[in-house]
Amino acid sequence: MVTYIGLDIGGTKLMVAAGDDNCTILRRVRAPTPAPLEEGLELLHQMIAEVAEGAAIAGIGAAIGGPLDAARGIVSPLHQPAWRNVQLKQMMEARWGCPFAVDVDTNVAALGEYTLARLQEPRFLYITLSTGMGGGFLVDGTIYAGAGGAHPEIGHQAVPFHCAHPERVACECGAPDCLEALISGNAIRRVYGKPAEQLNDDEWDEVAYNLGQGLRNIAAIYTPDLIVLGGGVAVGGGERLLNGARAVLNTRLTLVPAPEVRLSQLGHDTALLGALALARHAAAPA
Repeated sequence: MVTYIGLDIGGTKLMVAAGDDNCTILRRVRAPTPAPLEEGLELLHQMIAEVAEGAAIAGIGAAIGGPLDAARGIVSPLHQPAWRNVQLKQMMEARWGCPFAVDVDTNVAALGEYTLARLQEPRFLYITLSTGMGGGFLVDGTIYAGAGGAHPEIGHQAVPFHCAHPERVACECGAPDCLEALISGNAIRRVYGKPAEQLNDDEWDEVAYNLGQGLRNIAAIYTPDLIVLGGGVAVGGGERLLNGARAVLNTRLTLVPAPEVRLSQLGHDTALLGALALARHAAAPA
């Protein structure tokens, strides 16, 4: 049986899965992300060996936070300070002797959602709202990249926002007014002093309003057919979060049609499944 390996390398957790040619997960493991780089890399190797169970690996795909150089496989995830200019592709191919591909986690999640949910929309945007915020834009099923292969950073747009504590708004990228600094998991802890699951109704209303302003910008510029939201904050906020955001989007967006906005149906596995799809693509003959 052909075996592919998918890696979801997050700021707080590592998930590794072995999958078949249909991107069906056969075996999986999960562990907290160690802060030191070498410890994290060695743990990934141990997890890959565990799920592979001695089978030959046809390809490995990985999802990780940006920024990164996807072509050369060099990663520098913003939320993992020890992981700077890591030659992940070179390391993985040398260790496992198979093709390796990596992309920004939101791109990989978009690919997973599009592939596994069998979507047909020509312009599809996947947004993850978790530790940070990001998005992956697919055009006819292909990941869109900007000039020089740059990944569009939708979480780092500025919006007119509502916030009871504006003095606490500060983005980890260094800019003072990013959307991510208002609605991501890290931002919610910074602004409200508690995790998203403990927000009260008024606080959720603020988060939903700010998300809606961001969706309005995105819809006006990208004009997508469909926007799907995933990640812990989005899943935790559920329809309460989406309804508030949709209300802002639908009342404030003019001149272009409002896209459908819904939650991911793949739960917390979107990026992991996308990584398996990326591995399958990396292993395919040129």
